[in-house]
Amino acid sequence: MLTILGFAMIATFLVLIMTKKMSPIAALVLIPALFCVAVGQGAKLGDYVIEGVGTLAPTAAMLMFAIVYFGVMIDVGLFDPIVRAILRFCKADPMRIVIGTALLAAIVSLDGDGSTTFMITVSAMYPLYKRLKMSLVVMTGVAATANGVMNTLPWGGPTARAATALKVDAADIFVPMIPALAVGLLAVILLACVLGRRERKRLGVLTLDEVLVTEPETVLVGAGGGDRLTKGPKGAGAGGAGGADAAEDGDAQDGDAEEEFKGLDPDRPTLRPRLYWFNAGLTIALLTAMIMELMPIPVLFLLGAALALTVNFPHMPDQRARIAAHADNVLNVSGMVFAAAVFTGVLTGTGMVEHMADWLVGAIPEAMGPHMALVTGLLSLPLTYFMSNDGFYFGVLPVLAEAGAAHGVSPLEIARASIVGQPLHMSSPLVPAVYVLVGMAKVEFGDHTRFTVKWAVLTSLVVLGAGILFGII
Repeated sequence: MLTILGFAMIATFLVLIMTKKMSPIAALVLIPALFCVAVGQGAKLGDYVIEGVGTLAPTAAMLMFAIVYFGVMIDVGLFDPIVRAILRFCKADPMRIVIGTALLAAIVSLDGDGSTTFMITVSAMYPLYKRLKMSLVVMTGVAATANGVMNTLPWGGPTARAATALKVDAADIFVPMIPALAVGLLAVILLACVLGRRERKRLGVLTLDEVLVTEPETVLVGAGGGDRLTKGPKGAGAGGAGGADAAEDGDAQDGDAEEEFKGLDPDRPTLRPRLYWFNAGLTIALLTAMIMELMPIPVLFLLGAALALTVNFPHMPDQRARIAAHADNVLNVSGMVFAAAVFTGVLTGTGMVEHMADWLVGAIPEAMGPHMALVTGLLSLPLTYFMSNDGFYFGVLPVLAEAGAAHGVSPLEIARASIVGQPLHMSSPLVPAVYVLVGMAKVEFGDHTRFTVKWAVLTSLVVLGAGILFGII
Protein backbone atom coordinates (compact mmCIF):
# COMPACT_ATOMS: atom_id res chain seq x y z
CA MET A 1 0.00 0.00 0.00
CA LEU A 2 2.79 2.43 0.91
CA THR A 3 4.50 1.60 -2.37
CA ILE A 4 1.43 2.55 -4.40
CA LEU A 5 0.84 5.70 -2.37
CA GLY A 6 4.49 6.70 -2.71
CA PHE A 7 4.41 6.48 -6.48
CA ALA A 8 1.00 8.17 -6.53
CA MET A 9 2.31 11.07 -4.42
CA ILE A 10 5.27 11.64 -6.73
CA ALA A 11 3.12 11.34 -9.85
CA THR A 12 0.54 13.77 -8.45
CA PHE A 13 3.24 16.27 -7.59
CA LEU A 14 4.86 16.10 -11.05
CA VAL A 15 1.54 16.33 -12.91
CA LEU A 16 0.42 19.36 -10.91
CA ILE A 17 3.63 21.34 -11.39
CA MET A 18 4.08 20.38 -15.05
CA THR A 19 0.50 21.38 -15.89
CA LYS A 20 0.94 24.51 -13.73
CA LYS A 21 -2.08 23.71 -11.60
CA MET A 22 -0.02 24.47 -8.49
CA SER A 23 3.20 26.30 -7.79
CA PRO A 24 6.15 24.06 -6.85
CA ILE A 25 6.37 25.46 -3.33
CA ALA A 26 2.66 24.83 -2.68
CA ALA A 27 2.77 21.36 -4.22
CA LEU A 28 5.87 20.41 -2.19
CA VAL A 29 3.98 21.24 1.01
CA LEU A 30 0.35 20.33 0.40
CA ILE A 31 0.63 17.09 -1.61
CA PRO A 32 2.82 15.22 0.93
CA ALA A 33 0.68 16.57 3.77
CA LEU A 34 -2.45 15.12 2.17
CA PHE A 35 -0.78 11.77 1.47
CA CYS A 36 0.57 11.64 5.02
CA VAL A 37 -3.01 11.89 6.26
CA ALA A 38 -4.10 9.32 3.65
CA VAL A 39 -1.69 6.70 5.02
CA GLY A 40 -3.03 7.28 8.52
CA GLN A 41 0.04 9.05 9.87
CA GLY A 42 -1.30 12.61 9.95
CA ALA A 43 -0.54 12.89 13.65
CA LYS A 44 3.17 12.45 12.89
CA LEU A 45 3.26 15.04 10.10
CA GLY A 46 4.88 17.63 12.34
CA ASP A 47 7.65 15.24 13.35
CA TYR A 48 8.34 14.29 9.74
CA VAL A 49 8.48 17.92 8.64
CA ILE A 50 10.79 18.96 11.49
CA GLU A 51 13.07 16.03 10.72
CA GLY A 52 13.11 16.98 7.04
CA VAL A 53 13.79 20.63 7.83
CA GLY A 54 16.62 19.63 10.16
CA THR A 55 18.18 17.54 7.39
CA LEU A 56 17.96 20.28 4.76
CA ALA A 57 18.66 23.31 7.00
CA PRO A 58 22.43 23.25 6.30
CA THR A 59 21.68 23.16 2.57
CA ALA A 60 19.30 26.10 2.88
CA ALA A 61 21.90 28.07 4.86
CA MET A 62 24.55 27.27 2.27
CA LEU A 63 22.32 28.43 -0.58
CA MET A 64 21.32 31.63 1.22
CA PHE A 65 24.87 32.79 1.83
CA ALA A 66 26.16 31.40 -1.49
CA ILE A 67 23.58 33.52 -3.33
CA VAL A 68 24.66 36.60 -1.39
CA TYR A 69 28.35 35.85 -1.96
CA PHE A 70 28.15 35.21 -5.68
CA GLY A 71 25.63 38.02 -6.06
CA VAL A 72 28.21 40.40 -4.61
CA MET A 73 30.92 38.92 -6.86
CA ILE A 74 28.68 39.53 -9.87
CA ASP A 75 27.96 43.08 -8.69
CA VAL A 76 31.65 43.96 -8.32
CA GLY A 77 32.58 42.56 -11.74
CA LEU A 78 34.42 39.33 -10.98
CA PHE A 79 32.73 37.41 -13.79
CA ASP A 80 32.72 40.15 -16.44
CA PRO A 81 35.87 38.73 -18.15
CA ILE A 82 34.11 35.35 -18.42
CA VAL A 83 31.16 37.03 -20.12
CA ARG A 84 33.46 38.84 -22.56
CA ALA A 85 35.32 35.62 -23.36
CA ILE A 86 32.04 33.77 -23.97
CA LEU A 87 30.86 36.66 -26.14
CA ARG A 88 33.99 36.49 -28.26
CA PHE A 89 33.33 32.78 -28.80
CA CYS A 90 29.57 33.11 -29.32
CA LYS A 91 29.64 36.03 -31.79
CA ALA A 92 25.87 36.50 -31.34
CA ASP A 93 25.26 33.08 -32.93
CA PRO A 94 22.50 31.17 -31.07
CA MET A 95 24.20 27.83 -31.70
CA ARG A 96 27.50 29.08 -30.29
CA ILE A 97 25.66 30.59 -27.32
CA VAL A 98 24.06 27.26 -26.40
CA ILE A 99 27.41 25.47 -26.83
CA GLY A 100 29.01 28.19 -24.69
CA THR A 101 26.39 27.51 -22.02
CA ALA A 102 27.30 23.81 -21.95
CA LEU A 103 31.05 24.53 -21.85
CA LEU A 104 30.73 27.17 -19.13
CA ALA A 105 28.51 24.95 -16.96
CA ALA A 106 30.92 22.02 -17.38
CA ILE A 107 33.98 24.11 -16.50
CA VAL A 108 32.44 25.77 -13.47
CA SER A 109 31.14 22.36 -12.31
CA LEU A 110 34.72 21.43 -11.48
CA ASP A 111 34.15 23.02 -8.06
CA GLY A 112 31.68 20.21 -7.30
CA ASP A 113 28.81 22.49 -6.26
CA GLY A 114 25.68 22.70 -8.43
CA SER A 115 24.40 25.94 -6.91
CA THR A 116 27.67 27.73 -7.64
CA THR A 117 27.67 26.41 -11.21
CA PHE A 118 24.14 27.59 -11.90
CA MET A 119 24.66 31.01 -10.35
CA ILE A 120 27.74 31.71 -12.44
CA THR A 121 26.34 30.19 -15.65
CA VAL A 122 23.01 32.00 -15.50
CA SER A 123 24.66 35.30 -14.55
CA ALA A 124 26.98 35.07 -17.55
CA MET A 125 24.53 33.73 -20.15
CA TYR A 126 21.18 35.24 -19.19
CA PRO A 127 21.86 38.62 -20.88
CA LEU A 128 22.62 36.89 -24.18
CA TYR A 129 19.47 34.76 -24.11
CA LYS A 130 17.30 37.74 -23.20
CA ARG A 131 18.77 40.05 -25.83
CA LEU A 132 18.41 37.47 -28.60
CA LYS A 133 15.01 36.33 -27.31
CA MET A 134 16.30 32.78 -27.11
CA SER A 135 14.46 30.06 -25.18
CA LEU A 136 15.51 30.23 -21.55
CA VAL A 137 14.62 26.58 -20.96
CA VAL A 138 17.31 25.69 -23.46
CA MET A 139 19.78 27.44 -21.18
CA THR A 140 18.52 25.76 -18.00
CA GLY A 141 18.25 22.35 -19.66
CA VAL A 142 21.75 22.37 -21.11
CA ALA A 143 23.29 23.77 -17.92
CA ALA A 144 21.58 21.19 -15.69
CA THR A 145 22.51 18.27 -17.93
CA ALA A 146 26.16 19.35 -18.26
CA ASN A 147 26.37 19.81 -14.50
CA GLY A 148 24.82 16.38 -13.99
CA VAL A 149 27.62 14.70 -15.96
CA MET A 150 30.26 16.63 -14.02
CA ASN A 151 28.50 15.95 -10.71
CA THR A 152 30.11 12.50 -10.77
CA LEU A 153 33.47 14.01 -9.75
CA PRO A 154 34.72 12.37 -6.53
CA TRP A 155 34.13 15.58 -4.58
CA GLY A 156 30.74 16.19 -6.20
CA GLY A 157 28.86 13.84 -3.88
CA PRO A 158 27.40 10.75 -5.64
CA THR A 159 30.73 9.00 -6.22
CA ALA A 160 31.76 9.54 -2.61
CA ARG A 161 28.40 8.23 -1.40
CA ALA A 162 28.68 5.12 -3.58
CA ALA A 163 32.22 4.51 -2.32
CA THR A 164 31.12 4.89 1.29
CA ALA A 165 28.03 2.71 0.92
CA LEU A 166 29.90 -0.16 -0.77
CA LYS A 167 33.21 0.31 1.08
CA VAL A 168 35.31 0.79 -2.04
CA ASP A 169 37.73 3.52 -3.11
CA ALA A 170 36.19 6.55 -4.84
CA ALA A 171 39.11 6.72 -7.27
CA ASP A 172 38.46 3.11 -8.32
CA ILE A 173 34.91 4.13 -9.20
CA PHE A 174 35.62 7.42 -10.95
CA VAL A 175 38.90 6.98 -12.84
CA PRO A 176 37.79 3.98 -14.96
CA MET A 177 34.52 5.85 -15.69
CA ILE A 178 36.30 8.86 -17.21
CA PRO A 179 36.00 7.62 -20.84
CA ALA A 180 32.26 6.98 -20.45
CA LEU A 181 31.73 10.34 -18.73
CA ALA A 182 33.74 12.05 -21.49
CA VAL A 183 31.35 10.51 -24.02
CA GLY A 184 28.46 11.83 -21.91
CA LEU A 185 29.96 15.31 -21.96
CA LEU A 186 30.38 15.08 -25.74
CA ALA A 187 26.72 14.07 -25.91
CA VAL A 188 25.81 17.25 -24.02
CA ILE A 189 27.88 19.33 -26.48
CA LEU A 190 26.15 17.58 -29.38
CA LEU A 191 22.79 18.26 -27.73
CA ALA A 192 23.79 21.92 -27.41
CA CYS A 193 24.62 21.96 -31.14
CA VAL A 194 21.22 20.50 -32.03
CA LEU A 195 19.27 22.85 -29.76
CA GLY A 196 21.41 25.78 -30.88
CA ARG A 197 20.72 25.05 -34.54
CA ARG A 198 17.00 24.98 -33.76
CA GLU A 199 17.29 28.35 -32.05
CA ARG A 200 19.32 29.71 -34.95
CA LYS A 201 16.68 28.49 -37.40
CA ARG A 202 13.89 30.03 -35.32
CA LEU A 203 15.56 33.40 -34.84
CA GLY A 204 17.28 33.71 -38.20
CA VAL A 205 20.76 34.99 -38.96
CA LEU A 206 22.20 37.15 -36.22
CA THR A 207 25.17 39.45 -36.82
CA LEU A 208 27.31 41.96 -34.94
CA ASP A 209 27.82 45.60 -35.94
CA GLU A 210 24.80 45.69 -38.25
CA VAL A 211 21.66 47.63 -37.35
CA LEU A 212 18.35 47.24 -39.12
CA VAL A 213 16.69 50.50 -40.05
CA THR A 214 13.38 49.10 -38.83
CA GLU A 215 14.67 48.13 -35.40
CA PRO A 216 16.25 50.21 -32.64
CA GLU A 217 19.91 49.62 -31.84
CA THR A 218 20.53 47.13 -29.07
CA VAL A 219 23.67 47.21 -26.97
CA LEU A 220 24.55 43.91 -25.37
CA VAL A 221 24.94 44.34 -21.63
CA GLY A 222 28.38 43.28 -20.47
CA ALA A 223 29.81 42.95 -23.97
CA GLY A 224 32.38 45.67 -23.56
CA GLY A 225 34.20 47.23 -26.47
CA GLY A 226 30.99 48.65 -27.91
CA ASP A 227 29.82 45.41 -29.57
CA ARG A 228 26.33 45.86 -30.93
CA LEU A 229 23.80 43.13 -31.42
CA THR A 230 20.98 43.05 -33.95
CA LYS A 231 18.97 40.60 -35.97
CA GLY A 232 19.98 40.15 -39.57
CA PRO A 233 17.56 40.39 -42.51
CA LYS A 234 16.57 36.72 -42.23
CA GLY A 235 15.59 36.95 -38.56
CA ALA A 236 12.17 35.58 -37.86
CA GLY A 237 12.00 37.25 -34.46
CA ALA A 238 10.34 36.00 -31.34
CA GLY A 239 6.94 36.59 -32.84
CA GLY A 240 7.78 35.19 -36.28
CA ALA A 241 7.38 31.78 -37.77
CA GLY A 242 9.49 30.22 -35.05
CA GLY A 243 7.26 31.43 -32.24
CA ALA A 244 5.22 28.26 -32.21
CA ASP A 245 8.33 26.13 -32.02
CA ALA A 246 9.52 28.11 -29.03
CA ALA A 247 6.24 27.60 -27.26
CA GLU A 248 6.31 23.89 -28.05
CA ASP A 249 9.78 23.67 -26.56
CA GLY A 250 8.50 25.17 -23.32
CA ASP A 251 9.90 28.65 -23.89
CA ALA A 252 9.49 30.14 -20.43
CA GLN A 253 10.85 33.59 -21.05
CA ASP A 254 9.74 36.43 -18.86
CA GLY A 255 6.56 38.12 -20.05
CA ASP A 256 8.20 41.50 -20.48
CA ALA A 257 10.34 41.03 -23.60
CA GLU A 258 11.92 44.43 -23.14
CA GLU A 259 13.01 43.86 -19.56
CA GLU A 260 16.65 44.89 -19.10
CA PHE A 261 19.03 42.63 -17.22
CA LYS A 262 21.50 44.96 -15.56
CA GLY A 263 23.51 42.38 -13.65
CA LEU A 264 26.50 42.63 -15.98
CA ASP A 265 26.15 46.24 -17.12
CA PRO A 266 29.77 47.40 -17.74
CA ASP A 267 28.95 50.83 -16.28
CA ARG A 268 27.16 49.76 -13.10
CA PRO A 269 28.16 51.71 -9.97
CA THR A 270 28.84 48.54 -7.93
CA LEU A 271 31.96 47.65 -9.94
CA ARG A 272 35.16 47.44 -7.90
CA PRO A 273 37.99 47.08 -10.49
CA ARG A 274 40.70 47.92 -7.93
CA LEU A 275 39.57 44.97 -5.81
CA TYR A 276 39.37 42.51 -8.71
CA TRP A 277 42.33 40.38 -7.65
CA PHE A 278 41.25 40.39 -4.03
CA ASN A 279 37.83 39.09 -5.04
CA ALA A 280 39.35 36.53 -7.41
CA GLY A 281 41.72 35.33 -4.70
CA LEU A 282 38.92 35.17 -2.14
CA THR A 283 36.76 33.10 -4.51
CA ILE A 284 39.61 30.71 -5.34
CA ALA A 285 40.41 30.33 -1.64
CA LEU A 286 36.74 29.69 -0.88
CA LEU A 287 36.39 27.03 -3.56
CA THR A 288 39.69 25.43 -2.54
CA ALA A 289 38.58 25.25 1.08
CA MET A 290 35.30 23.74 -0.10
CA ILE A 291 37.02 21.03 -2.15
CA MET A 292 39.47 20.26 0.68
CA GLU A 293 36.57 20.25 3.16
CA LEU A 294 38.42 22.50 5.59
CA MET A 295 35.08 23.67 7.02
CA PRO A 296 31.40 22.90 6.42
CA ILE A 297 30.24 24.59 3.20
CA PRO A 298 27.54 26.73 4.92
CA VAL A 299 30.20 28.14 7.28
CA LEU A 300 32.56 28.87 4.39
CA PHE A 301 29.93 30.80 2.47
CA LEU A 302 28.77 32.62 5.59
CA LEU A 303 32.33 33.82 6.25
CA GLY A 304 32.92 34.54 2.56
CA ALA A 305 29.75 36.61 2.20
CA ALA A 306 30.54 38.63 5.31
CA LEU A 307 34.11 39.31 4.15
CA ALA A 308 33.07 40.16 0.58
CA LEU A 309 30.45 42.64 1.77
CA THR A 310 32.78 44.26 4.30
CA VAL A 311 35.71 44.75 1.92
CA ASN A 312 33.80 45.73 -1.22
CA PHE A 313 31.11 47.82 0.48
CA PRO A 314 32.54 49.20 3.73
CA HIS A 315 29.61 51.60 4.25
CA MET A 316 26.52 50.16 5.94
CA PRO A 317 23.95 51.66 3.51
CA ASP A 318 25.80 50.04 0.59
CA GLN A 319 25.86 46.69 2.36
CA ARG A 320 22.15 46.87 3.07
CA ALA A 321 21.49 47.78 -0.56
CA ARG A 322 23.44 44.74 -1.82
CA ILE A 323 21.66 42.38 0.58
CA ALA A 324 18.30 43.83 -0.43
CA ALA A 325 19.18 43.45 -4.12
CA HIS A 326 19.61 39.70 -3.68
CA ALA A 327 16.91 39.16 -1.07
CA ASP A 328 14.36 38.02 -3.66
CA ASN A 329 16.57 35.16 -4.85
CA VAL A 330 17.48 34.22 -1.28
CA LEU A 331 13.86 34.06 -0.18
CA ASN A 332 12.67 32.11 -3.23
CA VAL A 333 15.41 29.50 -3.04
CA SER A 334 15.47 29.03 0.73
CA GLY A 335 11.68 28.88 0.80
CA MET A 336 11.73 26.18 -1.87
CA VAL A 337 14.31 24.16 0.07
CA PHE A 338 12.24 24.21 3.24
CA ALA A 339 9.15 23.27 1.24
CA ALA A 340 11.11 20.35 -0.24
CA ALA A 341 11.87 19.34 3.35
CA VAL A 342 8.16 18.58 3.81
CA PHE A 343 8.19 16.35 0.73
CA THR A 344 11.34 14.44 1.68
CA GLY A 345 10.35 14.27 5.35
CA VAL A 346 6.99 12.62 4.58
CA LEU A 347 8.45 10.36 1.87
CA THR A 348 11.10 9.08 4.26
CA GLY A 349 9.22 9.20 7.57
CA THR A 350 6.17 7.26 6.40
CA GLY A 351 8.39 4.53 4.95
CA MET A 352 7.27 5.15 1.37
CA VAL A 353 10.83 5.39 0.06
CA GLU A 354 11.83 2.10 1.68
CA HIS A 355 8.79 0.26 0.34
CA MET A 356 9.24 1.71 -3.16
CA ALA A 357 12.89 0.63 -3.22
CA ASP A 358 12.09 -2.88 -1.94
CA TRP A 359 9.37 -3.28 -4.56
CA LEU A 360 11.67 -2.21 -7.39
CA VAL A 361 14.48 -4.51 -6.27
CA GLY A 362 12.05 -7.39 -5.79
CA ALA A 363 10.61 -6.85 -9.27
CA ILE A 364 13.96 -7.66 -10.89
CA PRO A 365 13.73 -11.12 -12.54
CA GLU A 366 16.16 -13.77 -11.29
CA ALA A 367 17.53 -14.13 -14.82
CA MET A 368 18.79 -10.54 -14.68
CA GLY A 369 21.10 -11.36 -11.77
CA PRO A 370 24.28 -11.64 -13.88
CA HIS A 371 23.40 -8.26 -15.42
CA MET A 372 22.90 -6.39 -12.14
CA ALA A 373 25.32 -3.64 -13.20
CA LEU A 374 23.09 -2.84 -16.18
CA VAL A 375 20.00 -3.07 -13.98
CA THR A 376 21.60 -0.73 -11.44
CA GLY A 377 22.43 1.78 -14.17
CA LEU A 378 18.86 1.73 -15.48
CA LEU A 379 17.35 1.96 -11.99
CA SER A 380 19.62 4.88 -11.12
CA LEU A 381 17.66 7.09 -13.53
CA PRO A 382 14.21 6.96 -11.88
CA LEU A 383 15.48 6.31 -8.36
CA THR A 384 17.90 9.25 -8.18
CA TYR A 385 15.19 11.44 -9.72
CA PHE A 386 12.49 10.49 -7.24
CA MET A 387 14.80 10.06 -4.25
CA SER A 388 17.61 12.00 -2.67
CA ASN A 389 21.15 10.80 -3.38
CA ASP A 390 21.45 9.79 0.26
CA GLY A 391 18.32 7.64 0.02
CA PHE A 392 19.49 5.90 -3.13
CA TYR A 393 23.15 5.37 -2.32
CA PHE A 394 22.76 4.43 1.33
CA GLY A 395 19.37 2.72 1.13
CA VAL A 396 19.02 1.04 -2.27
CA LEU A 397 22.55 0.60 -3.63
CA PRO A 398 23.74 -1.86 -0.92
CA VAL A 399 20.72 -4.09 -1.69
CA LEU A 400 21.52 -4.00 -5.42
CA ALA A 401 25.18 -4.76 -4.69
CA GLU A 402 24.24 -7.80 -2.59
CA ALA A 403 22.01 -9.09 -5.38
CA GLY A 404 24.86 -8.58 -7.84
CA ALA A 405 27.43 -10.27 -5.61
CA ALA A 406 25.30 -13.42 -5.55
CA HIS A 407 25.78 -13.62 -9.32
CA GLY A 408 29.46 -12.68 -9.40
CA VAL A 409 29.05 -8.97 -10.20
CA SER A 410 31.68 -6.89 -8.36
CA PRO A 411 30.69 -3.97 -6.10
CA LEU A 412 32.87 -1.67 -8.24
CA GLU A 413 30.76 -2.38 -11.33
CA ILE A 414 27.60 -1.73 -9.36
CA ALA A 415 29.07 1.52 -7.98
CA ARG A 416 30.12 2.76 -11.42
CA ALA A 417 26.71 1.97 -12.88
CA SER A 418 25.00 3.81 -10.01
CA ILE A 419 26.38 7.23 -11.01
CA VAL A 420 25.10 7.23 -14.61
CA GLY A 421 21.73 8.71 -13.57
CA GLN A 422 23.22 11.99 -12.36
CA PRO A 423 22.39 14.03 -15.52
CA LEU A 424 18.71 13.34 -14.78
CA HIS A 425 19.12 13.70 -11.02
CA MET A 426 20.23 17.34 -11.36
CA SER A 427 16.74 18.29 -12.58
CA SER A 428 14.95 16.43 -9.79
CA PRO A 429 12.50 18.47 -7.70
CA LEU A 430 14.38 17.15 -4.64
CA VAL A 431 17.64 18.89 -5.65
CA PRO A 432 17.83 22.36 -4.06
CA ALA A 433 20.30 23.66 -6.66
CA VAL A 434 17.77 23.30 -9.48
CA TYR A 435 15.64 25.98 -7.82
CA VAL A 436 18.62 28.33 -7.97
CA LEU A 437 18.84 27.59 -11.70
CA VAL A 438 15.19 28.15 -12.57
CA GLY A 439 14.82 31.03 -10.12
CA MET A 440 17.70 33.07 -11.50
CA ALA A 441 16.70 32.24 -15.10
CA LYS A 442 13.06 33.23 -14.41
CA VAL A 443 11.85 29.87 -15.74
CA GLU A 444 8.89 27.91 -14.39
CA PHE A 445 10.04 24.65 -12.81
CA GLY A 446 7.37 22.73 -14.73
CA ASP A 447 8.60 24.14 -18.05
CA HIS A 448 12.17 23.21 -17.17
CA THR A 449 11.15 19.68 -16.21
CA ARG A 450 9.03 19.10 -19.31
CA PHE A 451 11.84 20.29 -21.59
CA THR A 452 14.87 18.80 -19.83
CA VAL A 453 13.89 15.32 -18.67
CA LYS A 454 13.96 13.67 -22.10
CA TRP A 455 17.41 15.07 -22.92
CA ALA A 456 18.78 14.21 -19.49
CA VAL A 457 17.52 10.62 -19.78
CA LEU A 458 19.16 10.34 -23.21
CA THR A 459 22.47 11.64 -21.83
CA SER A 460 22.37 9.18 -18.92
CA LEU A 461 21.72 6.30 -21.32
CA VAL A 462 24.65 7.43 -23.48
CA VAL A 463 26.94 7.30 -20.43
CA LEU A 464 25.61 3.85 -19.51
CA GLY A 465 26.00 2.60 -23.07
CA ALA A 466 29.55 3.93 -23.29
CA GLY A 467 30.42 2.28 -19.97
CA ILE A 468 29.17 -1.09 -21.24
CA LEU A 469 30.86 -0.65 -24.62
CA PHE A 470 34.22 0.16 -23.01
CA GLY A 471 33.88 -2.76 -20.59
CA ILE A 472 33.80 -0.45 -17.57
CA ILE A 473 30.37 -1.59 -16.38
